[in-house]
Amino acid sequence: MSHPYQYVVLKCVPRVDRGECLNVGVVLYSQSAGFLRAACHVDEARLRAFATDLDIEAVTASLVIVDDVCAGKTGGGRPTLATPGKRFGWLSAPRSTVIQPSGVHGGTTDDPEAELRMLLDQLVR
Repeated sequence: MSHPYQYVVLKCVPRVDRGECLNVGVVLYSQSAGFLRAACHVDEARLRAFATDLDIEAVTASLVIVDDVCAGKTGGGRPTLATPGKRFGWLSAPRSTVIQPSGVHGGTTDDPEAELRMLLDQLVR
């Protein structure tokens, strides 16, 4: 069965004023499949070449929070949002931080997990 989905690309933006970014992850949400997950890949050497003073640990910690929000974990500054749709809305909202979401894109898939891995390979790695 084919499921519609939405996704955002997570971008590392070391200096918001410059607008330069590197893709570090993808969040995929499919309401009909009951699926909300993030997949991330931090290429430390590439990020350091891009922004020598970037705090890689802070980038990684931000991506852990994204995973936690997808899983519905709360506390420690994480929002309390009851449904996966609300959590995806929070994750896809524009923000001025080191980790920013792209615009929302969509598609259909029979396998949301495989689609997430494919998007990570195509857009991040």
